[in-house]
Amino acid sequence: MRELTTDDAPASIGPFSQGIETDGTIYVSGQGPIDPETGDVVSQDVREQTRQTLANVEAVLRAGGASLDDVVKATVFVNDMRYYDEVNEVYGELLSSPYPARSAVEVVKLPVDIKVEIEVVAEA
Repeated sequence: MRELTTDDAPASIGPFSQGIETDGTIYVSGQGPIDPETGDVVSQDVREQTRQTLANVEAVLRAGGASLDDVVKATVFVNDMRYYDEVNEVYGELLSSPYPARSAVEVVKLPVDIKVEIEVVAEA
């Protein structure tokens, strides 16, 4: 097992790694729309939040030698399902066919005041 870490994604806010690579699989912890340089939420617009979230996911994947094209499973957490279509719009722009298997879940609250968080599993 190898820890993946990068300054190009926000530091973890608890006792967990940004990502782990083991046996040819990369597990990226939930990423949100945090600017890794400032530590601030990038915007209140859910499209911009989704774009930054996926940029952070991709940064962790790059630390493991992978990219968004290598994602096989994604879980999307949104704080309100009314954002589902907007999240899908950006998600569909940044990921490519064949799209990963995916779940989308509405949650009451996320650890930081954000609208979207995404975690992925990818091939290394």
